[in-house]
Amino acid sequence: MHTAAIAAMPRPIQATIHHAALRHNLQRARRAAGDAKVWAVVKANAYGHGIERVFEALRGADGFALLDLAEAERVRALGWRGPVLLLEGVFEPRDLELCSRLNLWHAVHCEAQIDWLAAHKTQQGHRVFLKLNSGMNRLGFAPASFRTAWMRLDALPQVEEISLMTHFSDADGAKGIAAQMALFEEATRDLPGERSVANSAATLRHIDTAGVRGDWVRPGIAVYGGAPDHPVFNAAHWELQPAMTLASKVIGLQDLLPGDSVGYGSSFVADTPMRIGVVACGYADGYPRHCGTGTPVLVDGVRTRLVGRVSMDMVTVDLTPVPQAGLGSEVTLWGRAGSGAVLPVDEVAFAAGTVGYELMCALAPRVPVVVAEEPPASS
Repeated sequence: MHTAAIAAMPRPIQATIHHAALRHNLQRARRAAGDAKVWAVVKANAYGHGIERVFEALRGADGFALLDLAEAERVRALGWRGPVLLLEGVFEPRDLELCSRLNLWHAVHCEAQIDWLAAHKTQQGHRVFLKLNSGMNRLGFAPASFRTAWMRLDALPQVEEISLMTHFSDADGAKGIAAQMALFEEATRDLPGERSVANSAATLRHIDTAGVRGDWVRPGIAVYGGAPDHPVFNAAHWELQPAMTLASKVIGLQDLLPGDSVGYGSSFVADTPMRIGVVACGYADGYPRHCGTGTPVLVDGVRTRLVGRVSMDMVTVDLTPVPQAGLGSEVTLWGRAGSGAVLPVDEVAFAAGTVGYELMCALAPRVPVVVAEEPPASS
């Protein structure tokens, strides 16, 4: 006797990567950049979206910027023959061999990296981006030693071309970029080479400030539809579209009476009769555990709120604004609902006391991911 195989029903959670939104956002950065070239920043596995998943949508960029050699190899394996920039440079001398083989451009931010280049045997000259520490105080040469570093690099036969770069610490806030930009202009005065200073925030907020456009801009979060200065301005203000949607379904229903609590710690107590939906999504999927009652969520495209604590595999939502909702109703944790309604990832992150970058990068491996090619909706 043979028993027919029964197809297992997958857990109803899924992330969708929207190619049309990626193309739209890249074009938005290009409009801001004017005649400057545009890096598509794909570090951290394309901000959690997956390099292989976003590549076709972002191949209209002038180059790809990332951090590690493994990611650079993946971009080359996809067929990209244009510029690839290692934003933190190499981490040990032997990395330079792969830079030569894959024709990778790389940042130089410390004396050791210059020493490694000086000892590197290569027939191919390297394109390097000499980094100035203009106030971020992470990587880069201090202004007083920047020109000496440039002269050392310029004297090396291993170095074919030197570009100049820095990174703004406050392009998204009130402090602004004036002081850092002044340091960069002074440190690089009369030095030849292409310049790159603008991240997402500078590209959108300060691109008309003298020198900020430079020769290359480096949009990161904006490419993926996140506002770099939320909550001052949201993604819609910058005409950005969500490149990732995290969606699930209602898998359970509960009717509460006044005084009934929800979830661990009884952190939410109903003060009126209400109906809640149990949703297949939790912190093991990458949804922030620190999201509390009131965090926005869409059910069947209607905005409502989380109630109670986020569990490992489930969250609970208030169905009061969505009386027609039931088992199987669509739940959008962030991104674009089937109805076209949008819940920006930045709003969810703000409720968790963090930034949209973290939510995108934290998407768990157990969440299935699909790529959508639908046309972009209006912003």
